[in-house]
Amino acid sequence: MIKKILISQPKPASEKSPYYDLAQEHGVEMVFRPFFKVEGISSKEFRQQKISMLDHTAVVFTSRHAIDNYFKLAKELRITIPEDMKYFCLIETIALYIQKYVQYRKRKVFFGTNGKIDGLMPQMLKHKDEKYLVPLSSVHNDDIKNMLDSKGLKHSECVMYRTISNDFTEEEKKDFDYDMLVFFSPTGVKALKKNFPDFKQGDIKIAAFGPATAKEVEAEGMHIDLVAPSKEHPSMTSALKAYLAENK
Repeated sequence: MIKKILISQPKPASEKSPYYDLAQEHGVEMVFRPFFKVEGISSKEFRQQKISMLDHTAVVFTSRHAIDNYFKLAKELRITIPEDMKYFCLIETIALYIQKYVQYRKRKVFFGTNGKIDGLMPQMLKHKDEKYLVPLSSVHNDDIKNMLDSKGLKHSECVMYRTISNDFTEEEKKDFDYDMLVFFSPTGVKALKKNFPDFKQGDIKIAAFGPATAKEVEAEGMHIDLVAPSKEHPSMTSALKAYLAENK
């Protein structure tokens, strides 16, 4: 019987989150507790990369963290971002987040279709004369760089933030009594093992979002009970809803 679920993400900002509906509908307790946190690099570290923000006419944002740290660094470096700077985002939710910093105008904010760089390509190729800056995490692969190279686009990649383990306190370790753990990234799975080196899964159910996360769960010798997204369940909440209904 699943009564207590650990969601390894920050608590939703809105009370209207589907997680709260799920908790009420199935009588389960949802605990939101990120396994890792993101911190921005310092302006000194950024300068060492020898990249100038103002040498670029467009920015590619892969996450909200990238947006936060781009504008934070601009402020610290006393850089005024030009009004005509263009922003290209992997998905619409990231694009809408830009409103926190600049006025949202369709002629300068663009977004992709599938949350991956190839889904953003048609938009970027319409603006092939732009010089693109791609802010990234300290842990990243070369997929974006390789894709932009293959299309002949002018671009620079730079690190603007890093992911670090959000360690559990001794008190939290004592109260670790969950029936299910929900992971959204390989980093979260690694952080579980870092905090609990002797972790034994036993009867604990594990849900993983995305193939890379699922692969990491299995690499750590654990078994997966639920994987999202799927054709039937595009989100973790819809997959959880079906799983909880099935396993009452």
